[in-house]
Amino acid sequence: MSEDIKIRITKQTTLNILFTVLGCILCSIGMNLFLIHARLLSSGVSGICLILQYLFKIPAGISYLIINLPLFFLSYKVMGKKFTIMTILGTLTFSIAFNLTAPFKNLLTIKDPILLCVYGGVLNGLGMGVVLSNYGSLGGLDIIAAAIKKKNENFEFSTTSFAINILIITFGAIFFGISSALYTLFSIYISYFVMDKVIIGFNKQKLVMIITNKEEDLSSTIMKHLQRGVTFLYGKGAYTKCDKTVIYCVVSIHQLPLLKRLVSNIDSTSFMSILDISEVHGNGFKGNMF
Repeated sequence: MSEDIKIRITKQTTLNILFTVLGCILCSIGMNLFLIHARLLSSGVSGICLILQYLFKIPAGISYLIINLPLFFLSYKVMGKKFTIMTILGTLTFSIAFNLTAPFKNLLTIKDPILLCVYGGVLNGLGMGVVLSNYGSLGGLDIIAAAIKKKNENFEFSTTSFAINILIITFGAIFFGISSALYTLFSIYISYFVMDKVIIGFNKQKLVMIITNKEEDLSSTIMKHLQRGVTFLYGKGAYTKCDKTVIYCVVSIHQLPLLKRLVSNIDSTSFMSILDISEVHGNGFKGNMF
């Protein structure tokens, strides 16, 4: 491995660690400043820890670390050293930051639960998104999901996560009232929405595939007016048995109306399909900020 590559890897690893720490701090602030202030819950293991804190006065930061300790061994055995190190980093940082930011729950005088659950969800989702974008982990369900997924490719973590979160919300309704449970559900939804946006990005791209007999005219027009690259794919019609050229192109959502107009003007008999894509890497498309 060349010296230049080693330097780049070291720099990237350092940034991953710094952003993981930042994400954990954001999560802890969001929970203490907003969610705990409103006596709401969160998703996953942290939600379980908040229940313990509300009912038995056990600090959530401490219980979070205790619950994760046996999971570190599972992580090391199944997922390996690198994943485990990032998980320990995330868990320790979150636990320490959660305890240090505990006084934040008394900073706000706002009593509106809607505002508290919205801003708590946003900050929590932002933190989780930053952590996961940098190959980090907050422990808990992340470890269990990663371990099971490695053993069973068909495992759907979303179903298990949904069941656990429903259980947490049910406990919230029983012990803290239906209003608290509903606000918690809303906050969890916001958290996952923001987390997805951080990981995937806010820029929506569209994958366009055009079957046409005027591939040269269309491709040159797309490259000229949209400044996008074009790739030719070759196929054959199942019914006609005729050779077909397929134009493969990725554009931003803002360029889509112009592309439709250009295609219609040049080849009104073409067949065009438009697909949503969550992420694009390459020339002309910005990468994730984290």
